Amino acid sequence: MNFILVGRMEQEVTVIGERGQVVIPKKVRTKLGLKPKMKLLVVRRGDAVIMRKLDLEQERRELEALLKRVDRRIEKYGEMTEEEIDQIIHDYRAKTAYKGK
Repeated sequence: MNFILVGRMEQEVTVIGERGQVVIPKKVRTKLGLKPKMKLLVVRRGDAVIMRKLDLEQERRELEALLKRVDRRIEKYGEMTEEEIDQIIHDYRAKTAYKGK
């Protein structure tokens, strides 16, 4: 595996195995505290694959914050359409997507 430094991002090269498995380089696992059996969230964005540690407590807090925002909106303006709820979810995800989680 080769280590490449691009700006503030650290990049390494790995290979996909026969069964689709990917080895996360040891240096990256160590820096992120990744251990066997830990869950990762895998996101496809265009032609990129992004993985991050899945912190269920953090996900719960984010969901609660989102639901509080929806509740406040309903209290202020009344019931919401499905499209309005989808827009709030989209806006929230966009706002929190790149906070270095």
